[in-house]
Order: sequence, then structure tokens, then C-alpha cells
Amino acid sequence: MSWAETLATAWDAVRSHRLRSLLTMLGIVIGIASVILTVGLGQGAQDQVKSQISALGSNLLIVSPGSSTDSSGVRGGFGSASTLTLSDAEALGDDEAAPDVEAVAPVTTSNAQLDTASTNWTTSLVGATTTWPDVRKREIASGRFFTSEEVASGAKVVVLGADTAAELFTGPASPVGETVSVGGTALTVIGVLESTGASSSGSTEDDTAVTPMSTAKALTGSTSGSVSTVYVEAVSDEALSAAYQEINALLLNLHGVKADEADFSISSQDSLVETANATNKTLTVLLGGIAAISLLVGGIGVMNIMLVSVTERIREIGLRKALGATPSVIRRQFLAEASLLGLAGGVVGIVIAAVGAWGLPGLIDQPVSLSLVATLAALVTSLALGVGFGVYPASRAARLTPIDALRSE
Repeated sequence: MSWAETLATAWDAVRSHRLRSLLTMLGIVIGIASVILTVGLGQGAQDQVKSQISALGSNLLIVSPGSSTDSSGVRGGFGSASTLTLSDAEALGDDEAAPDVEAVAPVTTSNAQLDTASTNWTTSLVGATTTWPDVRKREIASGRFFTSEEVASGAKVVVLGADTAAELFTGPASPVGETVSVGGTALTVIGVLESTGASSSGSTEDDTAVTPMSTAKALTGSTSGSVSTVYVEAVSDEALSAAYQEINALLLNLHGVKADEADFSISSQDSLVETANATNKTLTVLLGGIAAISLLVGGIGVMNIMLVSVTERIREIGLRKALGATPSVIRRQFLAEASLLGLAGGVVGIVIAAVGAWGLPGLIDQPVSLSLVATLAALVTSLALGVGFGVYPASRAARLTPIDALRSE
């Protein structure tokens, strides 16, 4: 019997018991669909984390102040000290001192209430320099960003985040040219930032108000040269590690401290991505393991039904052997039937997973990224399940002797 005849016979056997075949495939269908969707959810979450963190700035290193200790000995957390200054930022921007640094953006941050004639909104007030939009990779949706002259003169201007602008001004008209006040000081809105949809430390990046550094210090009453954070952009992804070493060495030298006494910390976006992805991978493996159990159950179902099929068709097997069919031919026939059940279950599972990947994001607000590798692996797995769990029934059928099979009732 040729392979074509074997497959045709196997297909007829599967088709003649449609309901039983469908119920047999059900476990594999559920398992394959679950595994593909689980991997897709995990991959979607990782892609979402990467895109959100990339929106915060590419090749970015974040330099934060160290911790402070008050007179009573109470130690604050990281970032509570005032150990970073504008002079530090200027030094980091020196091409000779830090050749792998592309640009530097020092910022001061505080919470402030912005008032208009009709409403108010409390947001993050950011004091920055002209390098801020380039380092943070922020685009201007309307208007413009402030200039070096405005920074130097402490101009009363502000650039609003998309969410902040929406909270303070309603209607289709652009808020550019409108006025908001902070603590009684009027600021002219000169621009609105493009929305990023990204978040950091639990707050959205689109809820912010950016003013010149000198203006922000005047609004908060600060006279010191300290800054809250220094954002540093490396020249490339490959130079990120070198830029890290240069920044660390330069600041240690400027502050006159040793490495174990550093009064600052440096973090990168890569560390944030790795932390988030480690969590997502753990959850993906956990959910994938649960989904794999249904695949095991589906495989056992295939073996069970094939054993039933062997029992029902003992006389057919005896007749085939009496007509000259060898044990290998009988074994191949039943393995082909089991393989078809597994393969069909895999195909149906992939179709269900594709439909789920299309509909789930709208229901759970979570992206699903189907992987071609995972899909092909699932298809191969379903075929392997059919073959693997069909070996024993096929071998049992092949071992039957023609005499015993023909006289069986």
C-alpha cells in the first residue's frame, strides 16, 4: 500500500466518525490555541513595554542624586539629596571628558497647580534646557519649544503635555497663545507636546508642563544650582556602556568621592526593559505550562480513541493481514489516522488563536503578537502528539495475528 492510499484510508476512517473525531481533537484544539495565545500575550506585553520605554528616550542614561540624611539621622531614599548640579551637567556635555555622550538634559521637577480663567490642574512642573526634547525624544504637536535666549532670561513661557493641555483647555482650538498661571505668575503657552502614551513611575509622560530652568526655579523659589535628574543620551546603542563608565568616572572625580561612596546613581532604559520582561516571561511560562496540560490531555484522548478504533476494527485488521498486509502497513495506517487527528486539531487551534488575537486586544486592552515561530512550533507539536500517542495503538494493531482477529466477535 502506497503512502497516498494510506492517507486516503486514514482520511476515510476519520471522516466516517466525524463527531468522535471532533471530540478527540478538542483537547488538542484547546491546548494549541491556549499556548499560541499565551505566547502572543507575553510577546505583546514585552513589545508594549519596549515601545513605552523607548518613547522615554533612546540610548538614555538617567543620573539621579543620592540619598540625604537629616540632623536627626533619618536617611532619605535615593534622589532625596541635592548632589547633582547644572555644573555637573555641563561637564558631562564636554566632548573631551565624555566622548561617548551625545547630549545632556538636566531637569528640575516639582508639582504645581496650573490655573486658567475657568479651571485648574495639578501636574508635574519640569524645568529644562533647550536640549530636553531631543534627549527625551519628544515632538511638538503645535507651537514651538523655548529658545536659549528664553532660558537665559527666565522667560515666562510654558510647553504643555498633551494630557495637561486637554485638562486645562477644551474645544478644537489650540491652546498656544493662551495663558496659565502658577502661584500667581502668568505663563504664556508657546507649545503642546505630541502624545507618547508612555508612562514612568506610575505617571503618564503626557501630563507635564515644561518651562525654562530659570523660570522653574523662580516659580519654586529655589536659588540653588541643584537639579533633580540629568538625562544623558549616548551616541549609539553600542556606546551606552562606554558612556555609563565615562559619566560614572567623571562624577566621582567632580564630587571627590570613591565608588563605594557615590552620591549619585545611574540607570539605563535597558535595565527597565529587562526587569519588565523578566516578569512577563515568568508569567508567560506559568500560563504556557498550564496550557500545555490541555495538550497532554488532548494527546491522551487521541490514544484512547485510537485504542477504541483498534478494538472496533479487529476483523478489518485480520482481513487485511489475511490478504497480505504486513505489520508495518497496519502500523502505518493507524499512525496516519492519529497524525491526521493531531494535525487537524493543530490547524483548528491556530485558526481559533488567530481569531482570538484579533478580538482580544479590544476586550482586555492588551496587545497580542502572534509569532510565526510559535505558530509553526504549535503545528509541529500537534502533529507530534498525534504520532506519539498513536504509536501504542498502532503497534497493538500490528501485533494482532490474522486468525485471532478474524474469529473475534
